[in-house]
Amino acid sequence: MTNKKGQLKKVVVTVGLLSTLILSACGGLSGGAGSQRIGVSDAIQMMEELDNYVILDVRTEAEYEANHIDGAMLIPVAEIKNRAEAEIPDKDVTIFVYCQSGMRSADASRTLASMGYTNVYNMGSIMDWPTN
Repeated sequence: MTNKKGQLKKVVVTVGLLSTLILSACGGLSGGAGSQRIGVSDAIQMMEELDNYVILDVRTEAEYEANHIDGAMLIPVAEIKNRAEAEIPDKDVTIFVYCQSGMRSADASRTLASMGYTNVYNMGSIMDWPTN
């Protein structure tokens, strides 16, 4: 009986490790290859140091019109795959992505990374931005 419990424990640990590895490989823990989560204060500091970057709002047009970060480009998350390459042709430019709560920006960041964009930062919610 001890042997079976020991084997069961090894199976559970192995499944847990495999799940972690799969999530990491698919971007479930880090946001995806080419993208990562960043806090607003760190994003602002990076923006001060960079010459060229894109602030990308992935909310709806109505949400954008109601309130957005100055200088932000709007591409709703549902349109990222169809519009990103035409509107952001440089796949190495630094892109800071945000939405209302952080869910759509995470999705958009993963999509951009899967399209070959190399410097994608998910800032999460516009509510974290200093002027909001």
